[in-house]
Amino acid sequence: MIRLIPPTTDLQDAWFEAVDEFDGARLHGFSTMRWDLDELRSTDVFASFVATQHRARTEPEAGFVPATLYWIVDDLEPERVLGSLSLRHELNDFLLEEGGHIGYGVRPSARGRGVATGALRASLDQARALGLDRVLVTCDDDNVASRRTIVGSGGVLEDVRNGRERYWIDLRD
Repeated sequence: MIRLIPPTTDLQDAWFEAVDEFDGARLHGFSTMRWDLDELRSTDVFASFVATQHRARTEPEAGFVPATLYWIVDDLEPERVLGSLSLRHELNDFLLEEGGHIGYGVRPSARGRGVATGALRASLDQARALGLDRVLVTCDDDNVASRRTIVGSGGVLEDVRNGRERYWIDLRD
């Protein structure tokens, strides 16, 4: 079963195994945009990264919204990070246009197995718990797999802006 877990220093090596599979491609949902990946290999810097992610739930950095970062794992391989997912508790102008409430990335070797679908659906429960009535999820207009994941989870296309498809998922029962 796919689960979302909070970041932990205990899985630093497993996290880097996942990151390294991207081979320099953009890490959607990993919340690394202001961190140098080479520096993160240091145990101390990685611990600071994890602590920053935990604080971001209630004390986001300037210019950011409150957000919860999760790592995606499978009960069958709990020590293997399959990807990462960021759940933003609210939207700012940028997120409304391009990023959405939820961003995720799945390591290449774990794709095509329902990992993204399981993670997105688990995050919808978390979004409901935050009191959100609906969430915006976006994907690049050429990302067929992500589109399928979003639509399969109830996403309804609103429009396409700057090469990004914007889907709303209604969380009300």
